[in-house]
Amino acid sequence: MGERRRHIAGLMGLDGLPPAGVVTALLAVASAVAALAWPSSVPEGRSLWTSARLHEVIYRPILAEWNERSEPKVHVTLMSLPALERRMLAGFLSETPCADLLEVERRIAARAFTGPLESVGFVDLTERVRSEGLLEQINAASFSPWSSRGRIFGLPHDVHPVMLGYRADIVEAAGIDVSGIETWEDFVRVLSPLMKERDEAGRPRRYLLNLWQTQGETIEALVLQAGGGFFDEDGRAVIASERNARTLAQIVAWTTGPERIAAEAPDFSASGNRLKLEGYVIASVMPDWMCSIWKNEIPQLAGKVKLMPLPAWERGGRRTSVWGGTMLGISKTARDSEELWRIAKHLYLSPEMARATYREGDIITPVKALWSDPVFAEEDPYFCGQRKGLMYIGLAPDVPVRPASPYNYAAMLAVQDAVGALTADAKAAGRYEVEWLVPAARRRLGEAQARIERMIARNVFLRERAVSAAGGGVDREGGGL
Repeated sequence: MGERRRHIAGLMGLDGLPPAGVVTALLAVASAVAALAWPSSVPEGRSLWTSARLHEVIYRPILAEWNERSEPKVHVTLMSLPALERRMLAGFLSETPCADLLEVERRIAARAFTGPLESVGFVDLTERVRSEGLLEQINAASFSPWSSRGRIFGLPHDVHPVMLGYRADIVEAAGIDVSGIETWEDFVRVLSPLMKERDEAGRPRRYLLNLWQTQGETIEALVLQAGGGFFDEDGRAVIASERNARTLAQIVAWTTGPERIAAEAPDFSASGNRLKLEGYVIASVMPDWMCSIWKNEIPQLAGKVKLMPLPAWERGGRRTSVWGGTMLGISKTARDSEELWRIAKHLYLSPEMARATYREGDIITPVKALWSDPVFAEEDPYFCGQRKGLMYIGLAPDVPVRPASPYNYAAMLAVQDAVGALTADAKAAGRYEVEWLVPAARRRLGEAQARIERMIARNVFLRERAVSAAGGGVDREGGGL
């Protein structure tokens, strides 16, 4: 495969396909490019694409006011996430105009960082951000998912700190005070009396934590909270780290065996909502945006739920994590990027947007100067009158940094598989103690890391970069770095 085709295959996630499969997929890309180039009745002005329905609803009045008073006019288009991803990548790869402004979530944005810097389809915003003092004005860690090789390609929409949402009605009816919970060990000790009631089969009627082997995003949030992660700042896989191994060992100890304290109540599902409503799980990992999901999907829990910082993995440790994220970027094919930069700042940095995003979606702004806005101090009746905006803002400076690897999603799935394999190991041996599980976790994470390194090794651009950063060579037999 030629270098150009190899680069395209990597961007499109096709680098593992045989040549015929790649050709077929590239023909599909060509069709998408043709569709992009075909004349249409798009309104005159500048275009913004988003896949977030809530954002589109919030942006329309803000942009309507902009269009009345300013030039150029801006038109927002809502499309499905897969459609936005395909159209964006097709435009970037063929250098065919797509939208002027692109609002994309973390996994899609990272796809643009697969090749060399000059191939990234977003305008490099680094010098603008630095010269205008935005590095100091915006929560620092919020830039990390949109930065690659020291360059910034997007304005952050959010922070997405994480807390625990717990059934305050059940906890307080049992006379339990959660104020003394600092660590996960405290969490299990203080709340374990809630598991004493058993069903006809002798199983607990309630479990303490909504966590399961298949919840890859929750697992990643806990790994990040513990100080682990999947990649270092140079893009090298660090999946098989000792910290990750110990975290996975604890997760498996929580989710299986006779001392199990966790169960699954899936998010975004009717069955999971029913289990939460019934109190089957006491606490769930909750980024700020999840508050809005619960309000809309489980309104019956209003006044029965409270929030608390995540218990730390060790005393004095981090009490939050991060889950999700969205950026606004400027397409390189767009004309007059300075004009678009002005629009992007108006949309993302305005007090009006910060208030609307919080009121409609419970999402706090990354703009630190706006954290004192009274909207964040409002009591929320769903969460028993807590001033949850201030609670999330208090945790925002401590959210973990996340390297913007295009392979992060694949790594998350590989780690999820490692948790499943480690669970099987524990059951086969009948051993569920963390210290016994740690060596097995190292082995399973080593397999996951080798899998991701083989994927990276097929990308000539990232392979050369990683080898240069490591100061070493490629393991030619294993395909690793």
